[in-house]
Amino acid sequence: MRGRDWTPDGGMGGEMEEPLFRPYAVTGGRAEPRYHLAMETLVSTVTFMSDDYSMLEPEQEAIMTLCRSVRSVAEISALLRVPLGVARVLIADMADEGLVRLHTPQLDHGQPDHNLLERVLSGLRRL
Repeated sequence: MRGRDWTPDGGMGGEMEEPLFRPYAVTGGRAEPRYHLAMETLVSTVTFMSDDYSMLEPEQEAIMTLCRSVRSVAEISALLRVPLGVARVLIADMADEGLVRLHTPQLDHGQPDHNLLERVLSGLRRL
């Protein structure tokens, strides 16, 4: 399986070989986040006084950079080319550490917000 490197601007870099680690190694062996995290949940970076991400894992740094603009869990998974379950675990851990904010859609009597659906559709078209 061949993939591409993720670049901080959201673009894709050159071809690379399959990573030498398995996705579960990044999540500490966990396949599920500590709490439910829907794929349409929006994620944004918490504002820091500096953008020094040197203490973060590479995956956390990539998520922090991507989420300077609000993105869904599904978008983050797709842009980083990691399985959705891995993205959910990483994002939930980062939310617990206060690195990102989660914006869950408010459902009105079981009906999704029309504006949310438009944003998701727009994001999908951009992919």
